[in-house]
Amino acid sequence: MSEFALHERLAADTAFVADWALSRVLLMNDARYAWLVLVPRRFGAVELFDLGEGDRTTLAEETARAAKLLKTTGGAAKINVGALGNLVPQLHVHVVARNPGDPAWPGPVWGHSPAVPYEATARDALIAQIVKAR
Repeated sequence: MSEFALHERLAADTAFVADWALSRVLLMNDARYAWLVLVPRRFGAVELFDLGEGDRTTLAEETARAAKLLKTTGGAAKINVGALGNLVPQLHVHVVARNPGDPAWPGPVWGHSPAVPYEATARDALIAQIVKAR
């Protein structure tokens, strides 16, 4: 069995937050949204059905956990969850905190406009807040 490796685009577009039971948790480098990406640490997983039943259940629980963290730490009006995979084939789940008035509201964030990178101190503070809230 081969080792898990993060797709290079995900590595370039995110910052490490934590490793949970199944997923590597990443923060998307777009300061306009509190946006987590969960990547199951399973080699070759592209689609949800590539995971075994236990891993699918764990991913659902971890997705709910990430959504609740974003909702409670940031006071989001709505949490968007999606697993698109059109640009990055590696299975990953986006969990995005949304609020009226954000740049893409009420439409989807995907492909809306170029990301606005975090300043390092703001990124690190948000990551610390998420880790602490676990």
